Amino acid sequence: MTINEIQDEVIEEFCDFEDWMDKYQLLIDLGNEQQPLDEKYKTEQNLIDGCQSRVWLQADMVDGKVVFQAESDALIVKGIVTLLIRVLSGHTPAEILEADLYFIEQIGLREHLSPTRSNGLLAMLKQMKLYALAFQSKQ
Repeated sequence: MTINEIQDEVIEEFCDFEDWMDKYQLLIDLGNEQQPLDEKYKTEQNLIDGCQSRVWLQADMVDGKVVFQAESDALIVKGIVTLLIRVLSGHTPAEILEADLYFIEQIGLREHLSPTRSNGLLAMLKQMKLYALAFQSKQ
C-alpha cells in the first residue's frame, strides 16, 4: 500500500467516531497493540528530543525500505507514534521524505493535542524524516 492509501485508511477509522474521547481511546488501543520495543533500543540515542514523555524510535533499512519501531511511556503518545509508524514504516526513504501527511489534520489530531503533545508529534515526524534522509544519503 502507498503512504496515501494507508493515510486514507486511518482517516476512515477515525471518522467512525464523533467524540474525541472515543478517538483518544482508539489511539490508546493502537498503542497497546504495538509490539514492545526491544530493550537494546531503549537508549539515549534513540530518545526523541522535544517530547515531554519518553519516546524511543529505532529505524532500520531493510531491503531498501525504512522500518520503524518505537515505544513510549505515555499511552496517547504511544498511540500517536504507532500511527506514524503504520503510515511511514516499510516505505523507501524517498517516499517518506516526499510524503504529505494530511491524515494528521484530517482526523483532527493536531487541534486536539495539548501544545506539548503537538510539539512531540512534530518532533517524532522530524526524527522519522531525518532517519529517511540519512538512509537516502547512504544509498
